[in-house]
Amino acid sequence: MSWKFNDRIAAAVVVAGAMSLVGLVGLIGYQVWGRYVLNDSPTWAESLALLLVLMVSLPVAALGLRENFHLGISFVLDRLSPKLKRYVEYSNTLILCAFGGAMAWYSTDLVIGTWNRQIPLLGLPQGLKYLPLVICGVLIVLFMLERLADLSKARASNEES
Repeated sequence: MSWKFNDRIAAAVVVAGAMSLVGLVGLIGYQVWGRYVLNDSPTWAESLALLLVLMVSLPVAALGLRENFHLGISFVLDRLSPKLKRYVEYSNTLILCAFGGAMAWYSTDLVIGTWNRQIPLLGLPQGLKYLPLVICGVLIVLFMLERLADLSKARASNEES
């Protein structure tokens, strides 16, 4: 099975994260310029900056799990037998998949429960603050399913040789 769909999602996350980061830098620059040059800081800039930080960090964190950029301690794992190591890798992936599913499921309740409230100064739905949690959870599930398929494929090829 080809995971080109996940490759495209990962590329879209990188592009969206980069655009949000550029927007965040511009927004903070505008806020500093307004505060120190104009002596009139835009009141909405901080709220929007916090929203952009969430939009950048959470989906990119899910991508970090896919690409194994996350912090990991392999000291114990490196000393295990190949069979036990494979068991730990499967278990870890299943736990992460369950975590992503729970994150998406329960965060959806937060989004729905807060959608009718507005973020002060922005006028946007409060649920937008929690939407990146849902996106991150769904991405974690997709990426961990991909990892499970890759682990199964690697196991099958090892058994053949």
